[in-house]
Amino acid sequence: MPSVGVKLYSVFFKFLLKHRLQNRIQSSGDESSSDPFGVTTRPEESVAAPNPLFTDGVATKDIHIDPLTSLSVRIFLPESALKPLEPSTSAGVYSGKARNLNNLAGSDLLIRRNSLGSSNSLLSHKVESRRSSYGFNTGSSSPEAGSSDVYRGYSPSSSGGNSRKLPVMLQFHGGGWVSGSNDSVANDFFCRRMAKHCDIIVLAVGYRLAPENRYPAAYEDGFKVLKWLGKQANLAECNKSMGNSRRPGGEVKKSEVNKHIVDAFGASLVEPWLATHADPSRCVLLGVSCGANIADYVARKAIEAGQNLDPVKVVAQVLMYPFFIGSVPTQSEIKQANSYFYDKPMCILAWKLFLPEEEFSLDHPAANPLVPGRGPPLKFMPPTLTIVAEHDWMRDRAIAYSEELRKVNVDAPVLEYKDAVHEFATLDMLLRTPQAQACAEDIAIWAKKYISLRGHEFSY
Repeated sequence: MPSVGVKLYSVFFKFLLKHRLQNRIQSSGDESSSDPFGVTTRPEESVAAPNPLFTDGVATKDIHIDPLTSLSVRIFLPESALKPLEPSTSAGVYSGKARNLNNLAGSDLLIRRNSLGSSNSLLSHKVESRRSSYGFNTGSSSPEAGSSDVYRGYSPSSSGGNSRKLPVMLQFHGGGWVSGSNDSVANDFFCRRMAKHCDIIVLAVGYRLAPENRYPAAYEDGFKVLKWLGKQANLAECNKSMGNSRRPGGEVKKSEVNKHIVDAFGASLVEPWLATHADPSRCVLLGVSCGANIADYVARKAIEAGQNLDPVKVVAQVLMYPFFIGSVPTQSEIKQANSYFYDKPMCILAWKLFLPEEEFSLDHPAANPLVPGRGPPLKFMPPTLTIVAEHDWMRDRAIAYSEELRKVNVDAPVLEYKDAVHEFATLDMLLRTPQAQACAEDIAIWAKKYISLRGHEFSY
């Protein structure tokens, strides 16, 4: 059973959440509350400021990617991206690591969770290797005294030819459609942890919240970020070809060395961190609670888009206690309807705020993954890891969805964590528990099967 502290915090959490949901319902009746631009965070949310330095092994920056909406992303770049892989590593070393990891999976991992289906940082790097956009080291003093407006964050070198390419993870936060944020303190901590454990670039998506923007706004925002990632990769290639342009005599013009694609205001359209270090052909989707619903939708849209998304390829997805529901209740929905933190009555209120009034139904395709006619056939879905908690009323429907995927030969294991509650690995109070740490490690072990280069599947 959960601890006494968790139970007490759950009572306070549900009281506060119910109050906020009722306020949102009252305000949603006002037509002026509808805002196409939208909001991605609430005033009561505690947010973490971006830090473009590798002070704790991960650098972050915020980018507003859509001028017509509030859609934004926070990039989490692990420090391991600064060190290129050593080509001389022998295959025997990694096979030994694989054997050690398999031994760990057979002993330690089975103690902390029950499976129904099938790091350290690499090396610290010298501050001198991080160049600022003004051409001097981030760890040194500014070149001119009194220049306080100099950018001191990490900026890749203009060459970037030998830079290490890392896979990309699109992360969708939870919050019941009406709250939560990609830059909240809890989500920032979780994304940093995933970036370190998986050795991956995390893009935390700040999608528009309800009721200001109802369905399908959040779903469209998720897919828009995936398309933006592909656009960034294509712009980076164009930028590289422009930088390599030569005159007939073989000389490179001095003015062409730093040539780049700009918008109407002269700002570069190419995001340097992604252009230098991201490999979009190894893309993973990770969704937390209602964010898992968005991740599953984005995976389906990626299948429909096919080669139009090149070079982006979704190779796997992780659904952490997805926010699924249906009109016919499951066993867990009956027995645990009043479970911890997010009980069923409050979740129904959240769905009423998210779905348009004329479309509200617990069997809406956005809510129930088992309704027929919900997009492309399941056999085309990417490998899907599902995380569920023992004391979560949404558990059974998530497991049922995973079973449907396995029936069509999709790799879809389920990890069920004993004595766990909804959002046990991402809620602010529970982030530092051993169970939350174990969950992050389990996700990293599974994901590395699909995002690691050949021979480096277990390269911690």
